[in-house]
Amino acid sequence: MAEMLSVVYAKGFRVGSGRGGLKSKGDDVMLLVADEPAAAAAVFTTNKMFAAPIRYSREVAKSGRVKAIVANAGNANAATGDAGYANAREMAKIAAGYASCDAAEVFVASTGVIGRPLDMDKVRAGVEAAAGNLGSDVAAAEAAARAIMTTDLVPKSSQRSVTIDGCEVRVGGITKGSGMISPKMATMLAFITTDAVITTATLQKALLEATEVSFNRVIVDGDMSTNDCAFVLASGKSGAAEIKAGTAQYDLFVNALSEVAVELAKQMAADGEGATKLVTVEVTGAADNDAAAKQARAIAMSPLVKTALFGCDPNWGRVLAAAGYAGAPFEEGKAVLSFNGVKAFDKGVPLPKTGPINDVMKEHDITIELALGLGKGAAVVYTCDYSYDYIKINAEYHT
Repeated sequence: MAEMLSVVYAKGFRVGSGRGGLKSKGDDVMLLVADEPAAAAAVFTTNKMFAAPIRYSREVAKSGRVKAIVANAGNANAATGDAGYANAREMAKIAAGYASCDAAEVFVASTGVIGRPLDMDKVRAGVEAAAGNLGSDVAAAEAAARAIMTTDLVPKSSQRSVTIDGCEVRVGGITKGSGMISPKMATMLAFITTDAVITTATLQKALLEATEVSFNRVIVDGDMSTNDCAFVLASGKSGAAEIKAGTAQYDLFVNALSEVAVELAKQMAADGEGATKLVTVEVTGAADNDAAAKQARAIAMSPLVKTALFGCDPNWGRVLAAAGYAGAPFEEGKAVLSFNGVKAFDKGVPLPKTGPINDVMKEHDITIELALGLGKGAAVVYTCDYSYDYIKINAEYHT
C-alpha cells in the first residue's frame, strides 16, 4: 500500500508546517506551495456570517489560478471587521513572499476562536517556520494535517490514484473538523491536490459533484461554521491527457476525488467532539433524492437519536420521529428500520429490543438503514453520537 502522502501525493506540491503560538501547543500554521500556478477550485460556507479569510479567498478564487494555500489554527479571524480582512490579506502577502508569487495567487484559511483579533506577529512567525519545512514526504504531510487541527483528536488524510489514458493521476488531501459541523457547501478546512490536467471550470464542476456526496453529507452537531472552505489545486503534472467534462475520463477522476472527500468526511464524523461512534444514516425508498437527504439529515442531527446511540440503545422511535418531521413524505406502515442489518421496526410492527440488536449497538461503526417504501429516492449522511464529553468540550471552549 502506498505511503500516506495525502496533500503531497500528487506531483507538483510541497507542504510545510510551523508554530507561531496561536495554539497552546504544537504547530499552528500550514503552507502548501505548488511548483507552478495551478488550476484552482473552491467552495465556501453559505453562512451569512463568514470570516475574513473566506471573503479574501472568494476573490482569489475568481482568477482560477493559485500557487499557495496558507492556513492557521487557533484563531478563526471571524467577526473581526475591516481589520480582520486586512490581516487575511497580509497573511496572503506573507505567504506569497515564500511561494514566489503574488498575494492574489494565495488562498487563505483560518480556524479557531471567533471574535479575537489575529496576532500577525505570530502568523508571520508561523509562516516563516512552515516555509522552512517545505517538503513532499510523509512527515511533512502528517505535520501539515496536525497543524490545522483545533479540537480534533487525530489528523485526517486520504489519497487515491486512477489510471487515465495509461497514466497515473493522483488525488490526495487533508482536512480538519470535529465540531461546529453541518455544512451546506463544503466543510471546515479541506485542502485537496491533484496532478490531473484539467481546466479550472471542469475542476470546479468536479469539486461540486464530490462535495455533494461527501462534505455536504457530514453532520456532527448541526452548527454551520463561519470558516468552512474546501480548496482543490491541480498541477497538471500527471502526464495524462486533459480531463474533459462528459467523458469516461472525467467520471474516473470525479470518482477518485469523491472517494477522497468521502473518506475525509467520514474521518471528521468519527472524530466528532466527544464521539464514541461513527454513524452512517442510509435512507432509501424515499419520494425522491431531496426528500431522502432531508430525512437522513434530520436523523443525523437529532440530539435524541445521537444520545440514544451513545447509550447503545436501538431507539427506533426517535429515528422514525426525526424522519417524520423532516418535511418529506413518510408513512409509518411502509417504513422498515434496521441497525447494522438487524431490523428494529418492520412496516408498523416494532421488533423486540433483545439479542442481536443490542450486540450491534455496542459496535463503533453503526449504520442506520431506513427503507421508506415510497419511491426511488436515496441519500447517505455521516454523523456521530453525543457523549458527555461533547458538552464538556464546548462548555469549556473559551474558559
